[in-house]
Amino acid sequence: METLWMVLGFSLAAYSVVANDAIQTLGTFLSSNAQRPWRLLFLFAGTILLFSLTMGWMAGDISYGRLDKYPLPEPFSFFYVLPPLVLLILTRWGLPVSTTFLVLTAFNQKNLYDMIVKSGLGYLVAFGAGFVLYLMVSRLVEHRDPDDPYEPPSYWVALQWLSTAWLWYNWLIQDLANIYVYLPRDLSAGAFALSVVIMLGMLAHTFSAGGGEIQKVVTSKTNTDDIPSATIIDFLFGCVLFLFKDGWITWLLFGEAQKIPMSTTWVFLGLLAGREIAVTMRLSVRPMGETLRIVGEDVAKAFAGLVVSVVLAVSLAWVV
Repeated sequence: METLWMVLGFSLAAYSVVANDAIQTLGTFLSSNAQRPWRLLFLFAGTILLFSLTMGWMAGDISYGRLDKYPLPEPFSFFYVLPPLVLLILTRWGLPVSTTFLVLTAFNQKNLYDMIVKSGLGYLVAFGAGFVLYLMVSRLVEHRDPDDPYEPPSYWVALQWLSTAWLWYNWLIQDLANIYVYLPRDLSAGAFALSVVIMLGMLAHTFSAGGGEIQKVVTSKTNTDDIPSATIIDFLFGCVLFLFKDGWITWLLFGEAQKIPMSTTWVFLGLLAGREIAVTMRLSVRPMGETLRIVGEDVAKAFAGLVVSVVLAVSLAWVV
């Protein structure tokens, strides 16, 4: 039965994490390439996914060191399947919750504080980077009229696909831990192959559905379907994740290079918040009060996800 719960938990986590976090990462790519066949977009993202999984597995750690403090529970019971079930429900409601908190906290409550600190730092860094950059470039790359038939030069398309590849790879290194926490750390070739098939299947389903409910978090922001704007968002998002990947920022601030997982959802929301406020200030696309309301709603949703994560983790610790 333990193997059954592991496979079920992995499958649910793969679907839920891809539908929630991955769309936050690939949302601008989908919205700005909506005119292209979803199979082409999936082939592009799926190839990078396969590369990331294979490189991690061949190196002996498919989670890239993010699960060092999250041992596989013994015995593995049905209760550990509950977090991705809850995540699936929240995703259906369109809430951009942190899968890192919701899933991993159930496996080790002691690391919750460190994850919150690192994720909060990620939000602030992303917010500051998005705000400063878009104060400088908003008038150059953003367009106030959504009906403007402006066509960007062809090199922007190439840059956007490159920036998406950069972001998607860095996101995978961070968030694969949220899915593979359900499987033994030393995967056999057969188990690895099966996990790859499941991951690609979940990604294909999400792409065919156009991103689902979480895609609305992206499309509600200014010009996220514009290729130049999407390119800058993806590149900046990828850079922030890269800076946190090996923990050098936490080493600089706290004297410890933390490879503990962080919430990419909080980084994503911080970047969009900083960008949205800067664009509003520079271009007056909407009243500042409305922009602050949108930003506040995103923060409230993320905080609600954190509360659910803590309650679920404490409940599991009590039951298990």
